[in-house]
This record gives sequence, structure tokens and C-alpha cells, in this order.
Amino acid sequence: METKQAIIYARVSSVGDRQNTERQISDLSRYAEYSNLTIVKIFEEHISGAKRNTERPVLLEAIEYAKSNNITQILISELSRLGRNAFEVLSTVKEMIDAGINIYFQKEQFTLLDDEGKPSLFAPVMIATLSTCAQLERENIKFRLNSGRANYIAKGGKLGRKKGSTKSEEALREQYKDVITLLKKGYSVRNIAKLQGIGISTVQRIKNQFINNR
Repeated sequence: METKQAIIYARVSSVGDRQNTERQISDLSRYAEYSNLTIVKIFEEHISGAKRNTERPVLLEAIEYAKSNNITQILISELSRLGRNAFEVLSTVKEMIDAGINIYFQKEQFTLLDDEGKPSLFAPVMIATLSTCAQLERENIKFRLNSGRANYIAKGGKLGRKKGSTKSEEALREQYKDVITLLKKGYSVRNIAKLQGIGISTVQRIKNQFINNR
């Protein structure tokens, strides 16, 4: 059986949080071995999926490498690793179709092209639907966090604290309950800080107190 060449693209939101690319790479490598694919290069990126394609250098490098080296397939653990902006994801997908490069999404269990190298009828619909849902989820989380923050301030709450003062664990848990929820879901410290409008150090402190020590 002929062995085809493939590359792996793995992405997590930032450096230094609980997320890492090891699981993605391990799972995709097992799939490649099972599917008789030879992995010739692995691309790892630590950046938010909400970024535009032009702001994701490793993704651009992976695409260019695939084009320049006649790589037949790019392996990705799930659609959200390709991005959380629906238009950016669809732009990347179109570029791959035009170049005749297949993409395999492991979580969703589908490929961009069929066995004859033609776009499957189902894939574009699946991609458009899932990428739009991912973007809406991100916007909803952002809205809820901002709304909760505004409501907390409207009731007299303050995001900071006076120098030398401390808050009880219960008060901190209540104030940062959305942060704790997102940490438990695996969102990165950097992304949560951006969505919540607070410092990275604050999110890290909450993570250390309510997640790492549990």
C-alpha cells in the first residue's frame, strides 16, 4: 500500500497554561500510523483561535509548507484548532481546496476531500455550521462575562482591593465564579483575562487558589 505524506498542525491558546499540544500530536500520530500516513513535519502554535489568519505565522507556515512540498493531507485534532472565526476558517478551507490539499478533523471525524480528491458535499456544510457555532460560543461567553462584570460593579462591587486588605475565599469565589468556570473548561489564562477585562496575574492567582490546589 502506498504511503502518503502528511503534516500535523496543533494549536493551543497560549503558553504556560494547562493546555498543551502533546495530546493533539499523540492522537493524530496514532491516526496517521493507522491510516498509513507518514508524518513529515509537525507544526505547533500557541495563539488564540480568534486571531486572523494573517496573525498566525505557524498556520501560514504549515499551509505554505504543504503547498511547496506536495503534501497531500494536513491533520488537525478538531475544527476549532483551525480557528474560531467562521470567515477565517472558511477562507483557509477554500485555500486548501484550491490547492488540492486534504484536511482531516479528528474530533469531527471527517475530511475536506473525498477519495478522488474532490470536495465532499457534506464537508463544506459541516465546516460552516461548526465554525459559526464556535464563533457564537466565544461571543456569548464574552457577553456573559462583560455583563456579569458590569452587574457586579453596578451593585457596588469593586474589581480591585485596597492595599493591604484581603478577601475571604468565598467572596473571591463569588466575584470570579465565571473565571473559575472557564478555567475548569480548559480556557487559557490569557484568553480569560482578555474576555473578563482583568489582569493575567489575577486569573493566574484565581487558578492557583481554586484549581491547582484542589
